[in-house]
Amino acid sequence: MDNTLYRVEEDSIGEKKVPKEAYYGVQSLRAKENFNITGQKLSSDLINSIAEIKKAAAITNVEVKELDSTIGEAIIKACDDIINGKFHDQFIVDPIQGGAGTSTNMNANEVIANIALEYLGEEKGNYKIVNPNDHVNMGQSTNDVYPSCGKITVLKLIIKAIKKLEDLDKALSDKAEEFSDVIKMGRTQLEDAVPITLGQEFHAYSSAIKRDITRFKNALNEIKVLNLGGTAIGTGINADIDYVNKVVPNLSKISGLDVVQADDLIDSTQNLDSYVMVSGVIKSCAVSLSKMSNDLRLMNSGPRTGFGEINLPPRQNGSSIMPGKVNPVIPEVVNQVAFNIIGNDVTITMAAEAGQLELNAFEPILFHNLFESLNTLTNAITTFIDNCIVGIVANREESRRLVDHSIGMITAINPYVGYDVAAKIAKEALVTGKSIKELILRDNLIPEDELDEILDPYKMLKPGIIGKNNG
Repeated sequence: MDNTLYRVEEDSIGEKKVPKEAYYGVQSLRAKENFNITGQKLSSDLINSIAEIKKAAAITNVEVKELDSTIGEAIIKACDDIINGKFHDQFIVDPIQGGAGTSTNMNANEVIANIALEYLGEEKGNYKIVNPNDHVNMGQSTNDVYPSCGKITVLKLIIKAIKKLEDLDKALSDKAEEFSDVIKMGRTQLEDAVPITLGQEFHAYSSAIKRDITRFKNALNEIKVLNLGGTAIGTGINADIDYVNKVVPNLSKISGLDVVQADDLIDSTQNLDSYVMVSGVIKSCAVSLSKMSNDLRLMNSGPRTGFGEINLPPRQNGSSIMPGKVNPVIPEVVNQVAFNIIGNDVTITMAAEAGQLELNAFEPILFHNLFESLNTLTNAITTFIDNCIVGIVANREESRRLVDHSIGMITAINPYVGYDVAAKIAKEALVTGKSIKELILRDNLIPEDELDEILDPYKMLKPGIIGKNNG
């Protein structure tokens, strides 16, 4: 091994050779070797969030005169580089790791220290000048840094998700307006029920998404509460009291997020229930999207032997053997994202439950799955809007034909002939293939002009039902 290509670093385990040009150090390298789990990198959002925390800590420690201003300025510059997207390749630890996030925290401390050393004209690894623990990690612990950077990341990802949900709500509302006069058969338990408009169905989808947006906005208020300043177990050991009071306000300015310090730092260090709540919100949204996708696949089914009430935009060939087949691939991928999110929610729940006493050691797997849920949800909504919703076309004639030939129209006759008579007519229509109208006229139950009025599907729709409680 060529020693000119390596520097020797030492930790409490012993000495280890680190690539000379690496900005990470011995503890990062040990973590990489110990935790070859997913083969994935840390989330860029998480890396930026931890750099924002380290910057806020350095600014605060300089303010309270705990950290030399020259070293502090070098650390701040290093953090800015990372926030601007540089050096992310130096974060080498696996997202799933033992140690409650210590590997991620030390990876950040080492990278920032070595960037700062270069700003000061020193060689990487000269930790007597800028030390990853004593300077970059001053007034901190993994146990308040890691949960806080996780929450900041979740805040950023929720904000992105809300924006996409608002876009989806608009797309669905536009379709509700476009399809407001498209009459179709409503179904319950996949059986003919009573008429509805396609616009009413899309309005209902929009209403569900509005609830999801409200839930996400409420989640922001809970997830913005940080335990930063609590250090090891929430008691603030080794942190200057002025630092403890100032670090979160400084972080709020740096991140542009409305974050606040927890009233009870011990509780905030021990308990991860806020993440479980957020995961539940994500799951609820995913379930709504998946149900909506199920509906679209059914209404699109065919083209000759299914419902055929709508056409989804064709996105790609649907088969390697069946020519001309086109599948509802966008709703299908939304379904699959939902399945994955539901599975992630179980993992997140178990990780939060597994905490013991003053700390939960299982935040790495929780964060990994929570970030994935938020990212995949947002990406699924994007393709759902762009490649599906905006391009849906209503098959007006086919939808009306199905209504006119549906036995479900018998429901409108109930008030005039009674349930038992109506049920017999429905049964005969099903057996003989004759229409409801034909049988009623045959038995002289209702005059034809009055019957036409009763069986007009548009007359069956009650005006004012949609949005009646929305002001």
